[in-house]
Amino acid sequence: MSSQISFAENELLGSVTYVDTAQIIVEIENSNIMGQISVGNLVAIETGKKHQLLISLIDKVTRKYIEDFEDETTEETDIMVSSADYVKVNIIGTYHMVLGEQKNIFKRGVDLFPQIESKCYCISGANLQSFMNLLSNSIQSEKQLKLGTFMMDNNAKAVLDGNKFFQRHAAILGSTGSGKSWCVANILEKASELKYANIIVLDMHGEYGSLTEGKDKIAESYKIAGPGDLEKNQKNILFLPYWLLNREEMLSMILDRSDSNAPNQASRFTLHIRDLKLETLSKENKHDIAKTFTVDSPIPFDMKSLIEKLQDDDTRKGVGKNNAPVKGDWEGKLTRFISRLETKIADKTYGFMFQPHVGTRNYTWLAEMLCNLLGYNDSQKGIKIVDFSEVPSDVLPVVTGTLARLLYDVQFWMEADKRTPFTLVCDEAHLYLPTKDEADSVQKQALYNFERIAKEGRKYGVSLLPVSQRPSDVSKTILSQCSNFVVLRLTNERDKGVIKNLLPDSLKSTIDFLPLLDVGEALIVGDAILLPSKILLDKPEVSHRPVSATKDFWDDWDQFKPDNDAVQQAVEFLRKQSRL
Repeated sequence: MSSQISFAENELLGSVTYVDTAQIIVEIENSNIMGQISVGNLVAIETGKKHQLLISLIDKVTRKYIEDFEDETTEETDIMVSSADYVKVNIIGTYHMVLGEQKNIFKRGVDLFPQIESKCYCISGANLQSFMNLLSNSIQSEKQLKLGTFMMDNNAKAVLDGNKFFQRHAAILGSTGSGKSWCVANILEKASELKYANIIVLDMHGEYGSLTEGKDKIAESYKIAGPGDLEKNQKNILFLPYWLLNREEMLSMILDRSDSNAPNQASRFTLHIRDLKLETLSKENKHDIAKTFTVDSPIPFDMKSLIEKLQDDDTRKGVGKNNAPVKGDWEGKLTRFISRLETKIADKTYGFMFQPHVGTRNYTWLAEMLCNLLGYNDSQKGIKIVDFSEVPSDVLPVVTGTLARLLYDVQFWMEADKRTPFTLVCDEAHLYLPTKDEADSVQKQALYNFERIAKEGRKYGVSLLPVSQRPSDVSKTILSQCSNFVVLRLTNERDKGVIKNLLPDSLKSTIDFLPLLDVGEALIVGDAILLPSKILLDKPEVSHRPVSATKDFWDDWDQFKPDNDAVQQAVEFLRKQSRL
């Protein structure tokens, strides 16, 4: 039988002395090997089947079982105290020399547990390299997503299944400065090698602009319009006009629900918007749509006409006895609502929504805009970087949620056989995808849209890739739907606890590695990689590296004089809310 893994006598670690569904204890019989093993090493354990080995990960090494291994919450173990050396291992999967017509196959999970006295061997040297290569080769070449190299064997490529990584949602998590942005850029570089990659990056700080510049650019640049962009009618300047918002999204920004007249305000607002959208459909001769549209349908209407209708309600007198004027049904009840709406409209920081370019009023504008983001032409790249850096933080959840909802709804209503899948990379996800307990009414609207994608998007070819330095502040619903995790250095106990709760019991001990990871090192767990592994991430090309490098404070203080002219210019940029 031809096996890629075979063991010499000096690679014997010991024999199994204890087995349960969660862990296996191995008594070390080869004292010469003690200096070669450590936590995180791989071992292979024999089973009752001749051509099958259990691949396991060393979790602990000890000399006294009861002192180090006993769970204080359980009753005393009946294993006797011994001065022998022991290791505790967690089963990762099964190596099959033969499986049906296939040979040398590794599969996650276990069909048959080992027996007491089963032999256990260290996987090192040539065996380790063969096994790591086996993991890479088990993924078809067209599906391979190479992120780096295994830290256990730097010569072996760390390859993920690209299909499983994207289709079942993934998350990139790690403390600030741990290498998240480089990891994202690395993934985008690999995806750009595909013919029709379709990835939309929600870039909160303008970090990924370098990927859209120069001759070797791999992405298209888009920007949510800032106050200085309101008169521009350019393809790369994105407006999200007010008529794209559904009723609840709009009201979350304008309506004060503590106002006693809030129900009246919401009622008249809804009625007038529906009438104005119906007028648009009539002008466009869209009579078939007019029969079935709703107030939430994205149909252009004139905001000035809406305010006029509301003001008419707010000032119109009623007709009393003998046709004498009396207080109207809505008189005075909409005043504060109109004032809040006019304040939003006048604020240029909300110009991308309430002062959009006149071209956005065209009925065909929405389809053209979404074709740029989801469609394809030979002159543009399939990866799109959308810069949100000039969007006010208080409205950021509505903007991201509205864009995500539009993209998802178009994919939902598209004919099934014509859908091309796409992924939303949610940079700094904790800013607009908070936990429900901490979300306000505006943030809850964004959460609903993203959580809907997390729960249902896979069916329609939409996936999420949240990126965050604070996983404890990100929606638990979204993270629980992720099947793959790239976890870089994490030191905060709350953040580590979130990751721990998302992992199967057999892998929870790997969390202890996270504070010890260096920049660019990551733990990858999920169904996209056969073996949960620590890897050294590839570095993106110099020209594609995000503008997120940590400043060298001490060196800069010693070399660079603060620039007064730059400070004065920044003040002017602040005043006009634009860097142009």
